[in-house]
Amino acid sequence: MKELLAAPPTEAAVIDIGSNSVRLVLYRLDGRAIWTVFNEKVLAGLGRDLPATGRLSPEGVEMALTALRRFAAVLEGVRPAYSFVAATAAVREAVDGPDFCDRVAAETGLKVRVLSGEEEAKYAALGVLAGDPRAAGVAADMGGSSLELIRIGGASLAPGVTLPLGPFSLADPKGFDAGRLKSRISSILKPAAERFSTDTLHAVGGGWRALAQLHMSRTDYPLRIVHQYAMSAVEARDLARLLAQQSRTSLERLPGISKKRAETLPYSALVLEGLIDRLGVKTVEFSAWGLREGLLFEALDAAGPMEDPLLAGTTALGVRQGVSPLLPAALYAWLGEVFGALPPAFGPDRDALLGQAACGLADLGARLHPDHRLELVFDQVLRAPIAGANHAERAFLATAMNARYGGSPATPQPEAVDRLLDDRARARARALGLAIRLGCDLSGRSPQLLANASVRVTGGALRLTASEGYADVLLGEQTRRRAKALAEAMGLKLEIQTEIG
Repeated sequence: MKELLAAPPTEAAVIDIGSNSVRLVLYRLDGRAIWTVFNEKVLAGLGRDLPATGRLSPEGVEMALTALRRFAAVLEGVRPAYSFVAATAAVREAVDGPDFCDRVAAETGLKVRVLSGEEEAKYAALGVLAGDPRAAGVAADMGGSSLELIRIGGASLAPGVTLPLGPFSLADPKGFDAGRLKSRISSILKPAAERFSTDTLHAVGGGWRALAQLHMSRTDYPLRIVHQYAMSAVEARDLARLLAQQSRTSLERLPGISKKRAETLPYSALVLEGLIDRLGVKTVEFSAWGLREGLLFEALDAAGPMEDPLLAGTTALGVRQGVSPLLPAALYAWLGEVFGALPPAFGPDRDALLGQAACGLADLGARLHPDHRLELVFDQVLRAPIAGANHAERAFLATAMNARYGGSPATPQPEAVDRLLDDRARARARALGLAIRLGCDLSGRSPQLLANASVRVTGGALRLTASEGYADVLLGEQTRRRAKALAEAMGLKLEIQTEIG
């Protein structure tokens, strides 16, 4: 496990001028971990008039320029190390797109990079992969005027395709007719169907995020995090059909749905249904990371090798709160035999990575009030804005940290853990947390003291040994209690001895 020494954080900014929204996101870069620290959008609707006039919406232009003047002032104050200003389909396709960019430069000083359709697809794919390096299948990024499709998961990215399947490009002067729109969507998708057939669709875009949030609400899902939320194609199709049948007034009554989102949500639902049917999709997984993160991570990748986002995030979070930046790597090495003896949960590679991530979080509660530390750590790990872990893996890490801080097997939120983890994963998580607790308490979280003890699994026993001269220092009553709890969780007998030098 690589040691992460604290480095001064830096800032990055992305302004995304889309067909529907204009958004500024400020990120704090903590090594290779990124945290969103500011996120503001305006639903300007730049592309609303594009199908009818070929031009940007005049009202949308004024709203966008007002927002961009504000965003430019924010950037002037923050002065981030990285800045990106990108425009997508509406500005790319409108005859007055170049005039808009000139006006933005004159009034705000911002230089707009207008992305081609292929570039838009590429950056959406890079964003999905930055948020989940294991992602494979097809990334689908739906904006206000276009849909980008690109295959991900191979050694390199093949060119994607851009299709006129955004809500604004699908708007019909005759009014919304679900049957007519479904036929039109199917016809547009037909030429791309074979090239982009896939079992897994990675859905990117605000309309589809809203759809995921609605599904969570309808199913009483315990973890309201869109990133890496997954549903079956059957579930997604059923919800899409339901939404397409609702009136705009009914959609506006749904929790969390604004009037402007209610206007475009039925189109998002119908396009998703069309993709499921045309591409043979079996699972839809939602990504909160897309074009903006793709732009950022391309720049970071050019600056040096990328790190797994889960390891980067958990280690940065734990080290910033903890006592020693050397502790996670020391714990991971010290517990090697214990890790190997734990029941499998997610497969060898994922179990190893989750063990590293848990060690990165080992000291997360160091600066929290002891009366509330357990609940705060559990909740923070379960809901931390860290990418690279699916929802079951989040519950796994939170359960491990619950045990690390002395929590009962029930955990503070059993309804979430019971729904997301099976018995074997819960058992591994608890034993993992108890092992980390043993290492931390035995050593006082000192990597130097930890090096004078060892823990091994041999002959049906958990054997805890101290170097000669360190038995009285390391193998006290508290250590024995911690070791006994771990041995019982692993179904082992406990042996404690002093190493003969």
